[in-house]
Amino acid sequence: MTTDRVGAVDPAEPVMPGGECEREPDPSDSLRTFGAVVQALREHAGLSRAQFGEMVRFSKHTVESVELGRRMPDVSFVERAEEVLGNTGALRHSARFLTRGEAGLAAWFRRWARLERTAVSLGTYECRLVPGLLQSERYARAVFETRIPPLSDEQMQAQVAARMERQGLIQELPNTCFSFVVEECIVQRPLGGEEVLRDQLDHILDLARLRNVSVQIMPTRTMSHAGLDGPLALLETPEGRALAYSEGQESGRLIADPKQAAVLHRRYATLRAQALTPHDSVGLLERIRGEL
Repeated sequence: MTTDRVGAVDPAEPVMPGGECEREPDPSDSLRTFGAVVQALREHAGLSRAQFGEMVRFSKHTVESVELGRRMPDVSFVERAEEVLGNTGALRHSARFLTRGEAGLAAWFRRWARLERTAVSLGTYECRLVPGLLQSERYARAVFETRIPPLSDEQMQAQVAARMERQGLIQELPNTCFSFVVEECIVQRPLGGEEVLRDQLDHILDLARLRNVSVQIMPTRTMSHAGLDGPLALLETPEGRALAYSEGQESGRLIADPKQAAVLHRRYATLRAQALTPHDSVGLLERIRGEL
């Protein structure tokens, strides 16, 4: 799924009519810029990170993460830092330009995440883990706890927070159709323990009751399977354009070529026909939940 394809474009670049791309700043640029301002003012004041952290009531590691653009500063950090560093207004002013909602998202995924917000339909097939839009907070935390190399507590919190914020799409877009096809083995794997799995199954069942959400389970024992090439995500734009996204380890590709995107949309339609119906899928999820 990480192989370059004709018509595949970097998801950090906006797709123009006809598939051309135009560079735009990475959303993390604003975090790095804000962090550089904090570091410059702190050093000008003659303070170490440990000293500054004590004065603003944040750990040295939090200060470091903000200065290196790895963490989105909250309001209290900005206000306390302003007071400690001379009330110049520089931090309050620069904080207004921070790009929120995308800290914690992989750089290659951000373009797709922005497209999701205006999509009229979204489809996801997963064979590895519960799709991000369906993950409970405890399950998401269990996913990030298994990362290699390990994440710091702050990095993990940023990842979980970004995932939970992205899930707001389902409630915020009641007129958008969300469909999911998930392998049966995924909803039986006790990632994080059986208690986490119970919580995750309850979360999926709650979402499956929404009118704009369809969840289908692909049985493990099946003779036909259209998704053997791996996971994929699809969406339709308000203008009727069909786009696709494939993700592998440490990379992701947004596929804008109309012919290739159409192939993946047909493949997904076949997957939905091969999977259990939404009604039968809910029944299977309830049986699995009852056996835990």
